[in-house]
Amino acid sequence: MKKISILGSTGSIGVNALNVVDNLNDAFDVTVLSANKNGPLLVEQAKKYRPNAVAIVDDEAAEFVQSKLKDENISVFQGREGLLELASRADVDIMLNGLVGSSGMEPTFNAVKSGVDVALSNKESLVMAGDIIEQEKIKSGAKIFPVDSEHSAIWQCLTGESLDEVERIILTGSGGPFRDRDVSTFNEITLADALQHPNWDMGQKITIDSATMMNKGLEVIETHWLFGIDADDIDIVVHPQSIIHSMVEFKDKSVKAQLGVPDMKIPIQYALTYPEHAPANWDGLDLINVGTLTFESPDVNRFPCIQLAYDALKKKGSSAAVLNVVNEQAVYRFLKEEIGFMDIPAIIEQACAQHDWVAHPTLTDLFKIEEWATRFVQAYPNKQ
Repeated sequence: MKKISILGSTGSIGVNALNVVDNLNDAFDVTVLSANKNGPLLVEQAKKYRPNAVAIVDDEAAEFVQSKLKDENISVFQGREGLLELASRADVDIMLNGLVGSSGMEPTFNAVKSGVDVALSNKESLVMAGDIIEQEKIKSGAKIFPVDSEHSAIWQCLTGESLDEVERIILTGSGGPFRDRDVSTFNEITLADALQHPNWDMGQKITIDSATMMNKGLEVIETHWLFGIDADDIDIVVHPQSIIHSMVEFKDKSVKAQLGVPDMKIPIQYALTYPEHAPANWDGLDLINVGTLTFESPDVNRFPCIQLAYDALKKKGSSAAVLNVVNEQAVYRFLKEEIGFMDIPAIIEQACAQHDWVAHPTLTDLFKIEEWATRFVQAYPNKQ
């Protein structure tokens, strides 16, 4: 039985991960759970899975969790410091990082540094600190198993293959809710509009990233760090049905594709059970019912975030970290309805042009970049 820690257990990825644990019966011993603010759900999960420790970041929620678990023989860690301490534990076999945003970067680094394998959903980890985490992987021997459906698909397509024979990676994306919307109306997009994803049920932040297609841009950068593929060899194809999760083209022009229903439990389970494809109790793919698969080129004029991400990857250094943090903070301001939808790429472009570029940022540099980028976004005026 493997010991697993799940960071972000009350979010969509964490909840799906626990569903996978249930499906796998006695394959995993859940030893750590963490949440940001959702104390009631964390308590419910803790009483069911009996971890030896939980972390709750929000102070007010921490009081609730501590009171509800005081007689359960479960240690309660509080705040960001408690989360990072649990992420550094070496007494687990694998850590699933389901945290949202740049806050997930340091826990990934800590786990890898401790020699713990990471099932990674938090794409921001590699976008911000890909080089640093790669160096720690080499030192500790830890592995990273991708959880994003696109990167899981690439991983599966590359199994048994040589990277020297790869021509290009083809990332697929649904195109989000605005694939067919008249570009001239993008300034009228409301928060409610942007939160209506056609295929996936996700958290608010990643749903907005899908609407701007920044999620594809971030996935391009993550693909580079996961598989060592150059930006020029990573393409994006819009695939509205979200059935083909990504493809690999080889030098002989053959193409491998990984298909499946849009259900995050599938890539989560593969990351946890690799190299096995364990049996599952959820619905499979019915190609007859799907009927038609279609593909389109992404429109970078419609979705400028895609080009901004490619530019950041090619420039390297601190560029991707700035892109990531500014996007994240701009999305949060959009979720508060303080700025408009098209302000998101506008702020990112300005910040990438104005920040003090660092060729080889350290963790300390990344924290400083995060502070600067957050201030930059906060200074942007509210919409009229």
